[in-house]
Amino acid sequence: MTLKMLPNVLCVLLVSQVLSEAPPAPPAPPAPPQNIHVDKWQLTWSPATDEGDVTYTAQYTYSSFESNVWTDVPGCVRTSLNSCSVISTKAGSEHDCVMIRVQAERRGLTSKAVKACSNHGDTCTPDFILTAGPGYLTVRLSTNNTLASEHAYNAQHRVYYGKEGEPLQDYKDDVASMIIDKLQEGQRYCIKVQYMVYHIPVGLATCTQCEVIPESRKDSQQTVIAVSVVVVVVLLLFLFLPIAYFFIFQSGTIKKWLRPPCKIPDFFLDPLPEHLLPNTSSSPPPKEHCDVISSIFPEEVRE
Repeated sequence: MTLKMLPNVLCVLLVSQVLSEAPPAPPAPPAPPQNIHVDKWQLTWSPATDEGDVTYTAQYTYSSFESNVWTDVPGCVRTSLNSCSVISTKAGSEHDCVMIRVQAERRGLTSKAVKACSNHGDTCTPDFILTAGPGYLTVRLSTNNTLASEHAYNAQHRVYYGKEGEPLQDYKDDVASMIIDKLQEGQRYCIKVQYMVYHIPVGLATCTQCEVIPESRKDSQQTVIAVSVVVVVVLLLFLFLPIAYFFIFQSGTIKKWLRPPCKIPDFFLDPLPEHLLPNTSSSPPPKEHCDVISSIFPEEVRE
């Protein structure tokens, strides 16, 4: 090693030592819980990971239209379980609707909070019926609810919708039932509904419900006809080609099959006896005696 290369080697060793002493990357926050829903004031969720050092905390807020303060639910703070009771939040929600969310925590880092949904409609969660038609979804909603009686047309339903597996970002607001059209046939679409008062979300949203958009009858009939025609053509080809081949290239076999299976007896070729043979003599037949009629008179004249 020459003296000129020595500074370069020392520089490389110094950089390697500095990098080896650099602090490790900070730990990533845990994944948020999934499938969070409330059923008869029992909150349940699914852990996003199998890591054992993750805890979960449920929080609630009352929808007083201006409040955005989230409070920990008693008994649901840093629990390692995947469910807890939120009945304690009902005491203060006699006139307000409550919203609930859950977030994961690990080593002081918290995940994104995910809001819970409700499986059953009540005074704070809409109840709806979803039906699918060719190119559209019909969401049947009721206007007979407590919020509507208190806030009239300022209480509406917000219907979020989108394809299954995609975020439900599109939405429509209406007081009563609505139709979501211009949907792609054959695709599966999902919706969730939440009350809105003065354009502010109120209460728990419904859990997601999905339906497949059926194809129109006209398209279905055309598809059936097209498939039937193709099937008939294929069957005719499969039947015609062997028959044509057989008649063209197996004509000798066909003639052989059509040949009579019996043999003509030998006595059919023997000559007939003489008494059965026709008369072949050259003598002319005897002449018959005939009278010549000279005239014919009517019966009346002869009398």
